[in-house]
Amino acid sequence: MFEERSITIIPEERRHTRNYGWLRTSWLFSFNDYQDRSNQSFGGLRVFNDDLVQPGEGFADHRHSEMEIVTFVLDGEISHEDSAGNKGTIGRDQAQRMSAGTGVIHSEFNRGTAPAHMYQIWFFPRKRGLLPSYAQGTFPKEGRKDRLQPLASGEGRGGLEMAADATLYACDLGEGREIEVGGNGRLLFIYLTDGAAMVEGREIGKNDQVRMKGGTTVRSDGGAEMIVIDMPETRL
Repeated sequence: MFEERSITIIPEERRHTRNYGWLRTSWLFSFNDYQDRSNQSFGGLRVFNDDLVQPGEGFADHRHSEMEIVTFVLDGEISHEDSAGNKGTIGRDQAQRMSAGTGVIHSEFNRGTAPAHMYQIWFFPRKRGLLPSYAQGTFPKEGRKDRLQPLASGEGRGGLEMAADATLYACDLGEGREIEVGGNGRLLFIYLTDGAAMVEGREIGKNDQVRMKGGTTVRSDGGAEMIVIDMPETRL
């Protein structure tokens, strides 16, 4: 789905979406029983799941290893508990980072009264065999107004520290505003949470993805909210 010298735009309807009642989810990469050899990963990005979890529901104990997992909550709240003794609840505009490392068992439940809308994003670690660890933080909406707000980075760019060669940003563009993203020797992944924007002369809308190499200008005439992942092109 990605060609080295081109920009690939994947529209909303090409996401792999499942509705289990308690969970409505869209998998942007191969996950669980959705397997596509041409859509396993992009650079250091392995998983991007757009989840809506109903109140009183969640993911029971399950195991992860050798992944850096970032959860960003857009609405509602989600509670985490793991076998390393970490516990935490994150709500709107908050994120958590779990380094699964040598192996950890965890659960995630929506113990609130409203649906929890969240992104679960997995990165390949730069080094295997790390000990499991956990962190969480708050990222106020005003911090991403017309600029990139780092949520997590393994490149010293701010946000929660993670052991992956990538930086995860949130950005809200106002009407008629634009921002420069990426650069030479970099890969860019953009997921539009809301609104519409222009990238390389092409329009993207809500829940569309951009996968590309290099740098670009993202512009929005009517406003847009997005996730931007910037990473080196060392893992393809």
